[in-house]
Order: sequence, then structure tokens, then C-alpha cells
Amino acid sequence: PRLLGPDLNEAAVAAIRNARIESNLRSDQLFHTEVADPRDNKLFQEIADLVVPKLVDFGVLLFGEKLRWTVKEMWTNMLEKGGSQTLHSHANSFVSGIIYLTPSHPACRTVFMRPLGGSDFSFRHHTRSAAMGPFNAGKYVLPEAEPGDLVLFPSYLYHEVPRNQGEQRITVSFNAIPDSLDCWGYRINF
Repeated sequence: PRLLGPDLNEAAVAAIRNARIESNLRSDQLFHTEVADPRDNKLFQEIADLVVPKLVDFGVLLFGEKLRWTVKEMWTNMLEKGGSQTLHSHANSFVSGIIYLTPSHPACRTVFMRPLGGSDFSFRHHTRSAAMGPFNAGKYVLPEAEPGDLVLFPSYLYHEVPRNQGEQRITVSFNAIPDSLDCWGYRINF
């Protein structure tokens, strides 16, 4: 919650509304800024500096060890009324994130889905008394996010944004990688 303070959040919204935008390939009401290396953009670098400690903590959950992380790319999403984002995942990264900059209509909360034919357990524990959450549900709708909030997720996880029924929704998205992974001496550097 509230990774970005109000001043940085407002500065980000102002910069994004004045930035060059590209139309989304599948929705006429979804626009993006170009994908950028945060090191080449002062605003993105300031946001990435706040994100990295959270990536380290999330990386411990994914890989069981504190690793050095780099936010390798960032972009913004401006979803107008009536727009949506189709189901997709992010390639060539391990962790992806969304930072919410404006309030979102409850109907367009981010939805995470396990892919059909996934590689997780075949047995499920779906009973009337079981609480469904991000790790046991086939489909998980993110709770409402407030401006400045950060959500991290494994990049392979499919997600979408249903049709926006409210005002313009602005987010910053990013992909991140660890500096290296080691499997019993077989080390891969990124």
C-alpha cells in the first residue's frame, strides 16, 4: 500500500498525461507510453528505486533467497472509459508489477488467472468453507487498489483488466529480473 507518496504520485500522473502515447493493438480505449529503461527516465528511475526493496522481499518468496533485482523496463497504461486489457503474461522477466496512480472503478480491477492446462497440482481444495485467494483460486480478482499502491506478481501469471466503467485509469507497469540465478553451481547471469 502507498508505495508512492502523494507528491510523486501526482507528478507521475501529470507527466504521463503529457507524454507521447501509443494505442494498444486490441483496444481503442487503452494507450501506453513507450517501454523505457528506467535509467533513461528520471521519473521512472525514482519509482524503480522505491520498487527494488519490495522486489527483494518478493524474490525471497519466489526463490528462497535475497537476490539483487533490476527493473529492466517500465511503461504506463491509460485506460479510458469502455477500454479493457486482454488476457496476457509478460515474457523475458521473472517479476512484473503494477503501480496504480489513479482510482479505478471496481469493475476494472486486475484479474489474475491460471492458464488452462497449467502445471500446478491437479487436486484443488474448493469447498464452501475454503477462502479463495491468490494462491488457490483459478481466477483471482485483485482487491481495490488505491493511488500509490504496488502489486507484484510472477511474470508468467496471466492477467487482464475488464472493461472500464469509470473514469480514466492510469497505471505504471514494469518487468524485473534478478542479477543472477544459481542452481547447484550452474549460474545464469542476467
